[in-house]
Amino acid sequence: MTDFWRLAPGDIEAKSFAIIDQEAGERSWPPVEWSLVRRLVHASADFDYVKDTVMSPGAITAGVEAIQAGATIVTDTRMALSGINRSRLAPFGNEIVCLIDDPKTLELAKAGTRAQAAVEAAYGKSLDPSQLIWVFGNAPTALFRLLEILADPTKARPRLIVGLPVGFVNALESKRELAQSAPAPFITNLSRKGGSNIAAAAINALAILANRPV
Repeated sequence: MTDFWRLAPGDIEAKSFAIIDQEAGERSWPPVEWSLVRRLVHASADFDYVKDTVMSPGAITAGVEAIQAGATIVTDTRMALSGINRSRLAPFGNEIVCLIDDPKTLELAKAGTRAQAAVEAAYGKSLDPSQLIWVFGNAPTALFRLLEILADPTKARPRLIVGLPVGFVNALESKRELAQSAPAPFITNLSRKGGSNIAAAAINALAILANRPV
């Protein structure tokens, strides 16, 4: 057995990114956008994100500025919440919340899914809807509910929507609707793939960019 596996964490990440850069082949992503897409590949070992990821114009800037402004990050699951690196957000004081177990959510869920009700509960909380980053990694019903709410032009637009739910039922459809309706800056992917870890990776990539010196 060799000692090649005895690498420091930073060396492992650097080597991983070098492999991704080499194996991704030709790509059209500008450097800043690629830094996020590469994180999605890194979190999944899946190069389909190179071609399937979709971002609205200026989505990276919108996300970075939202983090720097202390925007609240609302996740659809506790798993996504757990995957977000709090230390990278600490300089900006971002609150990260998941309302899946909130009493208001449980009350509203009698008429639908808990994830869907959690979106409705967020609008009943003392959260400024214009200062939110929405993160969906698991619940397409929740993403659909947010898009339904935002179809009302009187509703405040969030700072960013990260829509990366995974699954066979409504996951791809919800992401297509997000990309088509574009009610706010967004980051998504047009496939069934996604997940809480992928959604968290997108936020972590934005947090790294937010911490870079100007």
